[in-house]
Amino acid sequence: MKLYRYLTGPDDVSFCKRVSAALNRGWQLHGSPTLTFDPLKGRVICGQTIVKEVEGEWSEEIVLSEQ
Repeated sequence: MKLYRYLTGPDDVSFCKRVSAALNRGWQLHGSPTLTFDPLKGRVICGQTIVKEVEGEWSEEIVLSEQ
């Protein structure tokens, strides 16, 4: 089955570390990253889609962050 996640967060080192950690757990980048500006907090927000092929069948109980 294919799993899908959309990671978001401020454009900082912690966001890059989250994406790097996911890549090192077997997730793959899917598409281009996105950026938007949060005028209330005065910062850029990043988004990156990642996908992963795993064994088994889909269930609502799957915790994507633990895959």
